[in-house]
Amino acid sequence: MGAEELSLQAVVTPSTVVEKNGKPVRFAIHGFIEFKTLAEAFAYIDGETRRWKNARGNVDTERLARELLRRGIESRVISMEDERPLDALMTHTKEELQSAIAAVKERVPAGYSEEFVAVQEKWKHSLNCWSASPSIAGRVLSNWYPIAEGIRLHGATYDSTEHFWQAVKYHPDVTVGELQELLVAWEGRDWSAWLKRLESDEKIYLPNAYAVEFLRHNLQVERLKWFGEELTRQGLKAGDRARSAQQRGATAQRFSGFEEKVLWGDLADLFHMVYTFSAADDPLRKTLAEHHFDGIYLGERKMGFISEEFGSQMLEIWKVKYLEMPRFREVIARIPEEIRLEHFLNDGDSPDIPIPVYVGYLNEIREMARGRGKAQVRGENLVFPGPAGQTAGEGK
Repeated sequence: MGAEELSLQAVVTPSTVVEKNGKPVRFAIHGFIEFKTLAEAFAYIDGETRRWKNARGNVDTERLARELLRRGIESRVISMEDERPLDALMTHTKEELQSAIAAVKERVPAGYSEEFVAVQEKWKHSLNCWSASPSIAGRVLSNWYPIAEGIRLHGATYDSTEHFWQAVKYHPDVTVGELQELLVAWEGRDWSAWLKRLESDEKIYLPNAYAVEFLRHNLQVERLKWFGEELTRQGLKAGDRARSAQQRGATAQRFSGFEEKVLWGDLADLFHMVYTFSAADDPLRKTLAEHHFDGIYLGERKMGFISEEFGSQMLEIWKVKYLEMPRFREVIARIPEEIRLEHFLNDGDSPDIPIPVYVGYLNEIREMARGRGKAQVRGENLVFPGPAGQTAGEGK
């Protein structure tokens, strides 16, 4: 299919392979399970429903199938590489969308039309806030957005809110040399049995699917080597402290927003999640605790990595960016009330602050920037799933 045109009929046809520059445009469920076509996603969904049908916890497989279907459709449409699927969906009416789906001759699962319509309705009234958004406001509201004057948070200056968010995951004393030692040790470990325990237990996997898939991806030997090589490539010395290296020094933008997330953020998340998901008697927990990956250390506080307390820090740093810095306050305050601020990246999530919570805070800070109300952290509205059904903070 040419890059110049993509019809609505092509978007809703399950076997369509969307191509750009001669390569398939992939999409994902849970951020890491990738597909070229919706038909491939259907096969994955079928496999998941069969997998959990006879689970000990009596999983509602019909509900699971619909949830995965919605995730797949939305990821196909809200592409990180190609705006044409969303363009086709947004420039047609609900009735035209339903007619196009009715004309599909291929097999589609139950609820296909309803979920497509739901995705269309959501994005008619939403702005996706991420670093490559076609909207200026969408880019500015991304945590990756570089702040030329820097932003002062908890006693240090950072190039962006992303730089703070990832840096704080490292204890102030942790060095690059310690990180390299952990990576080398992990390269020689067989992680298959460790991962099998997570993926075979519905009480762990289903509420934490993104986290488990993240771990599966990043515990591969090639990926562990990549982390180590990147730390070396950046010219970091063994004695450099990981947190301070990410703070603004003599030169601004030592690391880009992308590097903050994919190198520093993913590496910290890997260590924190291995600690969180390891069995209580696993020696890994003791080793990681010695390197302070048993929590988030901020000033005198220690917070659980998967916890409401840590997640609420996102709202606190946004108070600085959006309430104390006039240029950012103006951007977020002028977005019309009928537009919901969203954050959708290839159906990825974020175990440190689940996307629904993140989005809730983003819309709440907009109301504060407009001078309406006062932000409140309401525990009953936050969902921080933990391994084996733990509530936030258990096992810490």
